[in-house]
Amino acid sequence: MMKRVVIKLGTGLLSAGNGEIRGERISQICSGIDLLRDQGLDVVLVSSGAVGLGMGKLGLKVRPDDLSLLRSCASIGQSELMHAWKSSLSNHGFLAAQILLTREDFNEHARSNKVKETIDTLLEKGVVPVVNENDSVSDDELKFGDNDVISALLASLCQAELLIILTTAKGLMTSLSSGTLVPFVSEINSEVEKMAEGTTSSTAVGGMATKIEAAKIATKSGCAVFIGSGENPGRLPQIIEGQAEGTFFAPAGLPLNQRKKWLAFFPSPKGSIEIDDGACQAILEKGASLLASGLVRFSGNFGRSEVVSILDPKGKIIARGISRFASNELDKVIGLDNDSVLQIHSWSKKPEVVHRDFLAPLLSKTNSEQA
Repeated sequence: MMKRVVIKLGTGLLSAGNGEIRGERISQICSGIDLLRDQGLDVVLVSSGAVGLGMGKLGLKVRPDDLSLLRSCASIGQSELMHAWKSSLSNHGFLAAQILLTREDFNEHARSNKVKETIDTLLEKGVVPVVNENDSVSDDELKFGDNDVISALLASLCQAELLIILTTAKGLMTSLSSGTLVPFVSEINSEVEKMAEGTTSSTAVGGMATKIEAAKIATKSGCAVFIGSGENPGRLPQIIEGQAEGTFFAPAGLPLNQRKKWLAFFPSPKGSIEIDDGACQAILEKGASLLASGLVRFSGNFGRSEVVSILDPKGKIIARGISRFASNELDKVIGLDNDSVLQIHSWSKKPEVVHRDFLAPLLSKTNSEQA
């Protein structure tokens, strides 16, 4: 059961670009937090925007290279940013607590423990922690990554089940110019990393590359990650339910039973695959992978590494899994043996349609027979 969520908000969402804060956007986010709190979830906010707000107050159009001026912008903007959060959260009956962190707070074990203890205590008291990098004193030119990496480290430290990174992008795209949205990532590999692009913003640092780096940190700690647009922050409950448009990243490095539990209930399937009785028996009784030889038909338009429902011959959902093949690739291998699959799709090193490590049964064999 999900208990704790970290929500990271980028500069572009909170700043209008002229030194003014988007008060309506912050109010919408606080309304979404209110809904999550009603569900019994602890919420930790990681809010960027201080430097951009300070730049506006000083009449600067481009992020300064001078470190002392950058720190000054952060000092000016942070008070504006925190005032906005405090005011809006108060309207929903919540106290806000400011926490400013640097890289050293995570590097030193004793200091990181103090951060965790403080956040735990605040959450126990019903307070909403609002975290930002302490840019006014931060070293190495404030290149932590626009709070992306901090949010991932914080999610790991606080043992959050989900990290939500809201930005101006829809999520991870296959390419910057004409790509399509990648709805689900089961593993962050070199192919995923190549899809990431840096930011072109004049007020922010980071970009999709730092968000993927943050996702790697969080998922390796057993925390799921969502990257998507924050233009409609009222959809936070839909993100929690796995129903929102964006990119979901599965937690990695988990014991198999935990990973499969997450797979079974969190992501929204993008299609379905019907299999024969023999394949049903192999999955439910032996914990086997799903092979092309057991396929009957499929429905939906899904890509590689997207979640699908597995159906028995009666149309009953018996499992969920991550398909190694896209739907248009699957169409060519229905009913074929492993050697034929590898001949047709020579790019694939493995013939399984859904590997058992990424297949979560929802029924036992007995329950399937009774359905």
